[in-house]
Amino acid sequence: MFVDRSKEAHDADVSAIASLDEPTRRRLYDHVVRQPGPVSRDEAAAALGLARQTAAFHLDRLADESLLDVVYERRSGRAGPGAGRPAKLYRRSTKQVAVSLPDRRYELAGRLLAQAVEESDATGEPVRDVLHRKAEELGTQLGGQESAGAFDLLERYGFEPRREGDAIVLANCPFHALAREHTQTVCGMNLHLLRGVLHGLGEAGLDARLAPAPGRCCVRLEPAA
Repeated sequence: MFVDRSKEAHDADVSAIASLDEPTRRRLYDHVVRQPGPVSRDEAAAALGLARQTAAFHLDRLADESLLDVVYERRSGRAGPGAGRPAKLYRRSTKQVAVSLPDRRYELAGRLLAQAVEESDATGEPVRDVLHRKAEELGTQLGGQESAGAFDLLERYGFEPRREGDAIVLANCPFHALAREHTQTVCGMNLHLLRGVLHGLGEAGLDARLAPAPGRCCVRLEPAA
């Protein structure tokens, strides 16, 4: 199942990375991720020569940004009444944080390519045929989930659409580096992905066509013949 990485998620990643620009916070983050187990506020403060209150503030900020996870453990080894309150501890978050400007969608391409290779290996169908079919299926799924229209969907997925008369040109290719090195494969995948998007949207007035041009995506949406 494909999960949409929304603008809100992208903005949250930008905020998380920006939070590491503060030197003390970055030192605390680096310290925590180097440890084999969760770290307490007191341990982090002592290791970096900080006041406990300062360490606590920055550790909680890192947790708020989902860069660290918070867990609670009793360090005394005792349980039950009299064992004391569990300590608040910090460890590296399982969340992956990545920001690319302009927007890139290499995970989406990688997922489609992996699916195509696996299905081709299982069925004997040519990899490229499977890739085109999978890309069109995904595009149809994405288009079927969209209520606003093609322009908004393309904007959200990083294509940077621009109107050029009755056509829509795409100023950004979300698969740029892959498309430069594997042009035929990636541009064919992208063409079928966008054909699927138009199909899912029920957009009969536009066709996705290959129209490579410098500084643009290889696909252009033109009025249907």
